Amino acid sequence: MTIELVTAAQRLAETKRKISMVVAGRAKVGKTSLLLTLPEAETLALDFEAGLAAVEGRWRGDTIPLRSWIDTANVACLLGGPDPSKAPDETFSQAHYDHVVGIASGIDAARYKTIFVDSITDLTRVAMGWAKTQPDAFSLRTGRPDPRGAYGLLGREVIGLLKHVQHAPSKNVIFVGGLDHHIDEFGREVFELQTEGAKTGAELPYIVDQIITMSDFDFDAATNTWAHNLGKGAHRALCCRSPNPWGLPAGDRSGQLDLIEAPHLGRLIEKINRSRAAAEPLQQTKGN
Repeated sequence: MTIELVTAAQRLAETKRKISMVVAGRAKVGKTSLLLTLPEAETLALDFEAGLAAVEGRWRGDTIPLRSWIDTANVACLLGGPDPSKAPDETFSQAHYDHVVGIASGIDAARYKTIFVDSITDLTRVAMGWAKTQPDAFSLRTGRPDPRGAYGLLGREVIGLLKHVQHAPSKNVIFVGGLDHHIDEFGREVFELQTEGAKTGAELPYIVDQIITMSDFDFDAATNTWAHNLGKGAHRALCCRSPNPWGLPAGDRSGQLDLIEAPHLGRLIEKINRSRAAAEPLQQTKGN
């Protein structure tokens, strides 16, 4: 393994760096339909929701249906490539990658620029089904099921897999997930990403670049040209920044997105990259 130095000039020259984001929202708000706003020829959908029913007959891009955790780990290894820090018998090692390349007939991972994971909610459910069958899920003393062990294993495996996919070279990664809404004991509104176990929902915001909530918004409360052009009233859109008037989970590490953006992921990605391209020559000039 070698250590590579990336200079400031090299980093700034990469105006189309990969983007990772979570898009959360209530059931039936249209999260899966966002897949239709991405280029079909360059997008791979990882389907954990039994057929992508929301876009059936409309999505003509490639899809990989996933129902087992072993298959999920194999696909993640294929997309993310080998991790040189892993021992030969570990998941995502060079040996694992070589094995997956041998069995992944007809899948050219290099041609996909965007990975659309639908959904992170169901991915964790698949992982939990697997975790309950592993030795960690049983007490060493009694041999009985140990939920704490299962949840611990679930958290470690899911976060490790998400980080590996997120590091896939030159690929945008979009995780779609359900959003729970409840009132806590202090009367405050609380929004939480819908996952099995608390670890994934708590750590995922620190892994990705953008946290976005899809919902219906009253644009009287928003300052955004696109939103105001639609007129007053409720419209489906993406909340991309925090704090926001609705208390929704949102955050934009790039600093390029408005409070409210159109529900179009292709344009969202273009906007981030376009803003980078415009800003970075100025940064280079200042550095000279």
